Amino acid sequence: MDRRDRTTAVPGGALIAPRLHTRLEDGREMRALAWDVGPGWRMLSSAVLGGGLGERSFVVNAQVCGDYRRLDPAAHLRRIATRAGLRGRGVGLMTAADVSRARFAADDGAEALATVGIGRPTWAADSPDLDELRLDVPLAGPRPGTINIVVAVPAPLSDSGLVNLLATAVEAKVQAVMEAGYACTGTASDAICVACPTDVPGQAPDPFGGPRSRWGGRAARAVHEAVRTGALDDAARRE
Repeated sequence: MDRRDRTTAVPGGALIAPRLHTRLEDGREMRALAWDVGPGWRMLSSAVLGGGLGERSFVVNAQVCGDYRRLDPAAHLRRIATRAGLRGRGVGLMTAADVSRARFAADDGAEALATVGIGRPTWAADSPDLDELRLDVPLAGPRPGTINIVVAVPAPLSDSGLVNLLATAVEAKVQAVMEAGYACTGTASDAICVACPTDVPGQAPDPFGGPRSRWGGRAARAVHEAVRTGALDDAARRE
């Protein structure tokens, strides 16, 4: 670890207990949220590092520059995770937003941590002219932004239950950004990770994760609160 790196605690809960890691990169001070969850957890994620479904031991949500152009994001995230003291196979997310302004929320055991930057809001179903748009294309208006969400529940879920929980969390995100005054479903670079224990003695994996299921409803309310407060904070700063 670089001697200029430093780590501080940030608000979290019984499940998601992140640390804020600060590093010097290309002459700039950058931050990352590092959650060292350890063994015994399964995650489902859309992240560039550790995405898909499987056992994972950490989540890192790393701030990068707004004009990020590197072609090795997974390897870059792995190095950031290592510098933050994370080991094993984990999930890595990236954002141009200031991750120190992350918002945490919990609802009866379900927890959510969100970093919200809505520099270029978009609708999921939009003009085909916007498909495959890259950062080397000149863009007018605010710098790009990203909404990254991490969700954790304390009970094991089946594969289909985790997929359902991820979909529920995305629905809650859309509800939150629209209630915060944004006319969009999110940004083009949003990412998400949902996590649950691999096993809890005496508990069979829950097959349900929809909005009216036990853990789906709780996770949805936590995500909604975290994203909504983050979106309102983002809007106030842009004004």
